[in-house]
Amino acid sequence: MAELLYGLQQRAAAEVTSYCRFLRRLAQELRQTQVPSLTELPVQDEPARRSLVNSLVAHLGRAFADPRTEIAKDRWDLTVLGHHGWLTFTGISQDWLREAAKGWAAHDLPRRRGKQAGARLNEVIGALVRLSATLRAGRPDQGANPAGLGRADIEAFLHRMAFLSAGGQLSAYSRVKTCQDAGRVLTEIRSLGLTRGGGPAAGLPDDFTLTTGDVPAKADPGEPGRDVPAEIMRQICGHLPGLEQTVSSRETRIAVELLMDTGRRPAEICTLQWDCLARDADGTPVLVYDNAKAHRLRRRLPVSEHTATLIAGQKLAVRERFPATQPGRLKLLPSRRLNPIGSRPITEDNLIGRHRIWVDSMGPLRRADGTEYDKSLITPYSYRHSYAQRHADAGVGIDVLRELMDHTSMDATKRYFRVGETRRREAVDKVTAMQFDRHGNRIWRDARALLDSEHARYAVGAVAVPYGTCTQPANVQAGGGACPVRFRCAGCDHFRTGISHLPDLTGYLDDLLRTRERLAATIDGVDEWARADATPAEEEIRRVRHLVNRIKGDITRLDASQRAQIDDAVAAVRRHRAVHLGMPAVRTVLPSPRTETSA
Repeated sequence: MAELLYGLQQRAAAEVTSYCRFLRRLAQELRQTQVPSLTELPVQDEPARRSLVNSLVAHLGRAFADPRTEIAKDRWDLTVLGHHGWLTFTGISQDWLREAAKGWAAHDLPRRRGKQAGARLNEVIGALVRLSATLRAGRPDQGANPAGLGRADIEAFLHRMAFLSAGGQLSAYSRVKTCQDAGRVLTEIRSLGLTRGGGPAAGLPDDFTLTTGDVPAKADPGEPGRDVPAEIMRQICGHLPGLEQTVSSRETRIAVELLMDTGRRPAEICTLQWDCLARDADGTPVLVYDNAKAHRLRRRLPVSEHTATLIAGQKLAVRERFPATQPGRLKLLPSRRLNPIGSRPITEDNLIGRHRIWVDSMGPLRRADGTEYDKSLITPYSYRHSYAQRHADAGVGIDVLRELMDHTSMDATKRYFRVGETRRREAVDKVTAMQFDRHGNRIWRDARALLDSEHARYAVGAVAVPYGTCTQPANVQAGGGACPVRFRCAGCDHFRTGISHLPDLTGYLDDLLRTRERLAATIDGVDEWARADATPAEEEIRRVRHLVNRIKGDITRLDASQRAQIDDAVAAVRRHRAVHLGMPAVRTVLPSPRTETSA
């Protein structure tokens, strides 16, 4: 009776509903079986009964739990340690590795926060489970003796991960993460002293570790592109009126609209407080939310009046639904289940599931060219990328966009948007308006009147060279590897350069001058013909210096506003230009596969 009452008390404190009909049946079963404890009730298959008993037993176990006794177990109840979920070490068969993993987890767990802490630690332990399986299968002692391990065992683990990835049993991303996580734990158990005498991993050799070079390289994600195209977003918004009827949830419709309007993470929208709408001193609306991922609370995001009206209407609906609850305990998007006072929000998983049902119920979504868009790419999180892309296309500076996204790093913001085609074309227009030939004469001055075909020609009718572009047909066709004058660009009429190449030209001029002075100081051991061939020509130095001065002269005639626009355009063009690293080499004839070499 005491156990049952205590469990119900804890469920009530957590605002979890306990239905009377299930409690009556459980009480009747306890009287009939006369078991001394809830923990000894026989297991049954009925889901509702099993869920209730498991919850009561879990609360009972936590009543007498202590962190020191919990971390000694092979399965941790993370609630006792201030987190959510469970952490299981039973998949690690070697005693030393299991105990070392527990020692590492006990050190790492207090430094984590949020509901995903347990999930992340389970991923790391999963990497050690894979390492354990490799040791168990590949060694006579099954890896039980840490002192007998070495570099060969690490290589066997790496080969096993490569095999699983090649066979489709492990994704390329999971392979990289598994190697990274296993390497991290092996490194940190040494830092924690677990490999010293008396430690669980005592005697573990130093070469039983994963170095940086052992971890496979991550795939290049390419240019950001997780945003939903504008034409698809318009079609999705056209289906918003039917969302509530499709999934039978007003909260889901409000959440989706807020995701689109504000660009917040799904978890941040789900947990919004009832009083999340505020006004600045000038009366403009702001959304007050918690950035739990970065542990930055009470953040303020400017929103439109349309979004403010949406929130105000939802606040009114929630107040009518829970009139007796204090406003400070209410959520803006309260759950429809097991939520008698409105203090439990909808869950992120629930939102994701209902959003998927809604998206799948739509007909085909067509791009501007008529092709069908893959609806599996539309997720609640993709609206955050669309928010960033929408503001970037509108010309919002990256420093302002970083504040809107609530990032601490510019690099994080850059991963959320691409330079749109419109902005890219505007940048090309600005930069090509300040383009010069090898003599320093301005070309392509009237860039605003440029036809679309000329834009295409600018992209495909030239090839990038280190200090500009080359329009020589043979070199363009060869992709820049067949210059007939051995890349003496400053002496060729096919050479084009501009303001975006000014840093490269300046560096090239400095390099020419240094080379000339260095060769002039070389006295012995160099034939005159070799010295003359290697020494930069005075005409080339003069021509490059003239180009640099010509471009700088044009910049000085611009006012501050124009110079800022040119700087932004140059940054956009340089970011999206195909760059050669160093001076391209003259193309050489490659040997035939049938060529045989004699000693």
